[in-house]
Amino acid sequence: MGAVVRFRLTVVAVLGALFFLAGCGEGAVPEVPILSAAESLEREAEALERAQLEPREAEADTAIFAGGCFWCMEPPFDRIDGVISTTSGFTGGHVDNPSYDDVTRGGTGHTEAVKVVFDPERIGYEELLWVFWRNIDPLDAGGQFCDRGAHYRPGVFYLHAEQEALALASRRELDESGRFDRPVVAEVTEAGPFWPAEEYHQGFYLKNPEHYQRYRTGCRRDQRLEELWGAEAGGYLRSGDTALSPRMGMDLRN
Repeated sequence: MGAVVRFRLTVVAVLGALFFLAGCGEGAVPEVPILSAAESLEREAEALERAQLEPREAEADTAIFAGGCFWCMEPPFDRIDGVISTTSGFTGGHVDNPSYDDVTRGGTGHTEAVKVVFDPERIGYEELLWVFWRNIDPLDAGGQFCDRGAHYRPGVFYLHAEQEALALASRRELDESGRFDRPVVAEVTEAGPFWPAEEYHQGFYLKNPEHYQRYRTGCRRDQRLEELWGAEAGGYLRSGDTALSPRMGMDLRN
């Protein structure tokens, strides 16, 4: 554990040099196809048709989101009423049960991600998507914030057709909103196996709050989120609804 923490904090200390470390042995970041509105709508419709054939009576559902450092993606979901659990781990790769060192050395194809188990009767997948987008830089496919390389690439990894349709629609609507002057490049990909990270990564922001906050601040995550999302940074429901999570710059120890 200590070695990983020291590594993360050393990365923060030499923030200016991070952008030269994009590869870290990982290889090229996969190219995310940019869909036109018509192409996205066609894919959404196909997914909705498939969703009608998928009976869904489970009491809990699961979402998988990648937004750079998984330490930073647990807090915004942990505080949502209706979220049962979050787990930091890896997805999108081709190696079974990789370790943190395996993934960061490169070559496994994985990205850091968080698995969110939730009660769909209390919180919808659409609301989770709302929070997800407002905790990432959707314009950056080459990593997130100070963390560079394919193992930090952002994306939504859907587990069934309904999630696929909703994720595609949310990305298209974000593109069409006029909020950004560049296309949204976070991937929307069918989920493969999700491999939990080592135990010391789970709930890291609670176990090591000072280290976590130094890392988050040094990575300039909140500053970039403010630039992109303004008052919505960190993830809130639409106007008139209850806030889902605190602003990420707040003290997370309580």
